[in-house]
Amino acid sequence: MKTVVLVALASALALQSATPADTMIERLATCQDSWRDWKDDPVQTQKMAEIFNSTFDAPASDGSFAPKQKVHIVGLPVVQVYPESVGMGVGFSVVLEASFDDARAHAEKAVGKALGSCEHGDGMQTCGLEVAKERTITLMAAEHDTKKRTLLGCYYYYAK
Repeated sequence: MKTVVLVALASALALQSATPADTMIERLATCQDSWRDWKDDPVQTQKMAEIFNSTFDAPASDGSFAPKQKVHIVGLPVVQVYPESVGMGVGFSVVLEASFDDARAHAEKAVGKALGSCEHGDGMQTCGLEVAKERTITLMAAEHDTKKRTLLGCYYYYAK
């Protein structure tokens, strides 16, 4: 009984400590929201832009943004955000400071579903979960990554 109370208390504290940026970024990276659904809504776009610009530095040469302060999603620290695409994928993704296995466990817990379609090859490991038409949660990391960083994102489609 004592353990259940402690777990409930820890969960409540974690929810209370989530910032608007954490919530927004997590919802976008896990396909709960899609900027494609509201990109033409000036109110929603302005709200997202204000939160994003107050939380992240100007883009790096690779198109990524670094957090100005601590940002956590799915319970893990964010080290980079790619708000439009990575390589050939069009979507919204983050790089988490976590091993592939840890990121997968946290992501699955956050979305309440197991990621499938897992593959190993070309020095990469990936998993994905199609949650709706043109919305696929993707997890990707180098197989021998010493930095323990994993990309988590919601992809709408892949450019050809």
